[in-house]
Amino acid sequence: MSEAQTHTTEIPQRVVTEIAAGVRVVAFFEALKGVLVLVAGFGLLALVHRDLEDLAERLVRHSHLNPASHYPRVFIEAAARTSDARLRTLAALAFAYSCVRFVEAYGLWKMRAWAEWFAIISGGLYLPVELYELIERATLIRAGVLVVNLLTVSYLLYVRLSRTGHMAEEAIHRTEADKKAEKKAEKEERKAHATH
Repeated sequence: MSEAQTHTTEIPQRVVTEIAAGVRVVAFFEALKGVLVLVAGFGLLALVHRDLEDLAERLVRHSHLNPASHYPRVFIEAAARTSDARLRTLAALAFAYSCVRFVEAYGLWKMRAWAEWFAIISGGLYLPVELYELIERATLIRAGVLVVNLLTVSYLLYVRLSRTGHMAEEAIHRTEADKKAEKKAEKEERKAHATH
């Protein structure tokens, strides 16, 4: 590599660390979403072969709601119509979704471009829906979800498209490659000493 190329790819370690930390925060939350959905999937499997209508009625009564009023009645009727096959299907979908989130989180943690693009696209797909829901009925939670998703997508776009983001990723990948090379050299050195 020429001196000019080396100079253009230099970036302060502080910036590299900040960018990596930001992407890893996103990775952590993606992994957390995966865990929550996986737990929900196991919860659905725990409901197989159970009387869901009875469970729903007990939950409504325990919550001090009137089972004859509209929403509790809709909840109880929906529980009564839910089959074991549907529960298994929903649990399988939850498992698949959590696997996608775990793979995405791993890729983001390792600062892989494919994971960043995947997060940008998947997060971007939610934005119109979240905006529509906020317009339909504004709540602090809906506004918060929209803002967090918008900030996440914007940050990852910055990392993917900015020169600084590219240089930081290159520095991180170089560091990882250097560490692997050092480990390999140490292993070979130990092996060489062991044979002498």
